[in-house]
Amino acid sequence: MPTLACYACGETVEAPAPPRCSCGEPRWYETDSAVAEFEWPIDLAAGTWAFADLLPVAPPADGLATASGGTPLVRTPALDEYAGAAVSVADEGRNPTGSFKDRGTAVGIEIALAEGADAVGTVSHGNMAMSVAAHAAAAGLECTVCVPDDISAERIRNIGRYDPRILRIDGDYGRLYYDAIEAGAERGIRFINSDSPGRVAGQKTTVLEALDQHRRRTGELPDAIVLPSSSGGHASGAYKGLSDLRAAGLIDPDAEPGAADAMPRLYLVQAAACAPIAEAAARGAETVERGDPSDRGETIAYSIANPDPPSGTRALYGARETGGTAIAVPDDAIREAKRRLATAAGLTVEASSATSLAGARRLAREGEIDADESVVCIATGSGFKESVGDPDDVRTETVTLEAFPDAL
Repeated sequence: MPTLACYACGETVEAPAPPRCSCGEPRWYETDSAVAEFEWPIDLAAGTWAFADLLPVAPPADGLATASGGTPLVRTPALDEYAGAAVSVADEGRNPTGSFKDRGTAVGIEIALAEGADAVGTVSHGNMAMSVAAHAAAAGLECTVCVPDDISAERIRNIGRYDPRILRIDGDYGRLYYDAIEAGAERGIRFINSDSPGRVAGQKTTVLEALDQHRRRTGELPDAIVLPSSSGGHASGAYKGLSDLRAAGLIDPDAEPGAADAMPRLYLVQAAACAPIAEAAARGAETVERGDPSDRGETIAYSIANPDPPSGTRALYGARETGGTAIAVPDDAIREAKRRLATAAGLTVEASSATSLAGARRLAREGEIDADESVVCIATGSGFKESVGDPDDVRTETVTLEAFPDAL
């Protein structure tokens, strides 16, 4: 049976099991036995499932779940002067629903099917909601998507095209993450949330794939990886992927910076209007404290404005373990980075994705990244989803947080 482990206290349990450890921190799938056998190169054409030996479930034979991954790592020299380093962009907008979330959803759905689930759900107001709804439709599973009551009509249209049941929640959206796991388990709905173990397993392939492409092109791993962070689930997956490569002997933790197999530094970037992970990093804190919903300021990077990141502490720990950290960037810098990606590199990304380039630029200016270093910026989602037409019907229901469990 697959094993779930807690990075914080070391407790291990056999799957299936609750996604969070008794110590309160999130679990992830342990793959120690498979890691020892892992080697470069891999078949990049297989996308997410190119790393099947490092995943907790067998690859699907067909369907949408086979289509994630296989995204390009684009070398973008036109951005080097702006960023202050040699930039490559991992264009995750090429995934089926336009974001990296498809990697985690593909694995999460396959686990749900293998464990006999009939219905899935998620707590999301954007890319993850679209991804889970699409994959559930393709797999023939009932799907419930929980969104905040103040979600924009544009996002409702994007999610609603896959015809899930949409619950608009009036209440503390941060608390809903925890309530949904408990209520879903009681009602037979498998919630594939931002940092569920299956999702984290799938999302670690973002970094694994980008590193393999960089290694093929240059003969070495990049010096730094910069990615947006919200819940901390993707960042946790990135750190787990790096840990897997270290365990496989493909990263040397003792190598000097600049060596071909040195550990890339992992940097997390948040929007300044809502940056609990970056604020904890700036304070030198070891834990990311839960914020009040009112702490979420207005930002164009709405998708990553999460005042209560459930994997925030794990994400910060992982960044620091690689020699990196977490920082925040203001909206003006995000807007400019988004424009530069389009006008200099021809890449259309959503605002949250542009935080990676804005973050790399700040890190270079502050001396964290040198001009002769190579940097992979993760562009997590496409910018082409920002304007879509109205579907004929979108099913939504508004419920209070207190009434939510009974509404499932």
